[in-house]
Amino acid sequence: MATKEEIPEKVQLELDAFESYMQRKTRLHSSYDVARRTVELLRTVVSTTKFKHARELMDAIKKIGKRMNLAHPSESAVGNMVRRVLQIVREEHAGNAGEKDELESKRGMLLGASEIDDLTTVTVPIGTIRTTIIEGINELLDELEASAANIAAQALEHIHSNEVIMTAGYSKTVEAFLKGAARKRKFHVIIAESAPSYQGQELGVSLAKSGIETTVITDSAIFAIMSRVNKVIIGTHTVMANGGLKALNGSHALALAANHHSVPVIVCAAMFKLSPVYLCSYDHDTFNKIVSPHDIMSFSEGKTMAKVHIQNPVFDYVPPELITIFIFNIGGNAPSYVYRLLSELYHPDDHEL
Repeated sequence: MATKEEIPEKVQLELDAFESYMQRKTRLHSSYDVARRTVELLRTVVSTTKFKHARELMDAIKKIGKRMNLAHPSESAVGNMVRRVLQIVREEHAGNAGEKDELESKRGMLLGASEIDDLTTVTVPIGTIRTTIIEGINELLDELEASAANIAAQALEHIHSNEVIMTAGYSKTVEAFLKGAARKRKFHVIIAESAPSYQGQELGVSLAKSGIETTVITDSAIFAIMSRVNKVIIGTHTVMANGGLKALNGSHALALAANHHSVPVIVCAAMFKLSPVYLCSYDHDTFNKIVSPHDIMSFSEGKTMAKVHIQNPVFDYVPPELITIFIFNIGGNAPSYVYRLLSELYHPDDHEL
């Protein structure tokens, strides 16, 4: 792990601010904010770190990335963005090495693959490499900023007039998706309130103010009402490598009810939520975040509290067989296609940071 002496002062200040933000006692951080802060910090690492070749820079990024990840291990967006930046470094290195390879081949001296792939070959000035990597990181930030808008732009392809849509909790991406469709479509949205956080009520107020017919229901009514629903649209915290979800607590019950009534389940997710980590239902306790049970039962109920053990998990695992389609900011894909997207976004050597 990197020590403070090894880290440039500017990076250390930003890292301290990032760790402070991640350790705030909130029920759930905004994944977009976490991803953006991660990329901005790594941009500072690239701009301030002294390195002789791509391998040294990648080692520095991984050291800072581990520190960032330890600040909140359940927040997968941190690791995802570290891997994206590492991939940018690899691509820029490969591009520069390829230019040198083309030049040498014209001279009849084809460069060996081993000389290119070890990431220590330097073919252009370090300043040029640093500049092109920072440009790639800026493009990644632009992609993050446009993610919700790009997903919302696809809404009219999936939501039709007079449909009944069910969702749960509050997702900024789903909110933008529904409002995007409401510009030209009339439909009814049923929202499960998602106790004990009651985020569904917040979404209901927002949609109603936008003129969308909205009904908020209790979580226990999901199965009873599902037979009237045309499709389920939800957000997620993380898309796992097998196409499963690490989603807001209650999402699994919602997906099971939809599956029973043969209702399609659409998941709106930006690409920065795609993780190379595999999880199965029996790993539930290892990846979840358990928060205070105070939201479920008040501490004033002292006598009762002493006799019961209460768990208040934040997330559910939803297996891929319950998902119909993902709407990413680059388009729609089936859960079985997630592995292809992973191979495009992340290098296999970076899956384990």
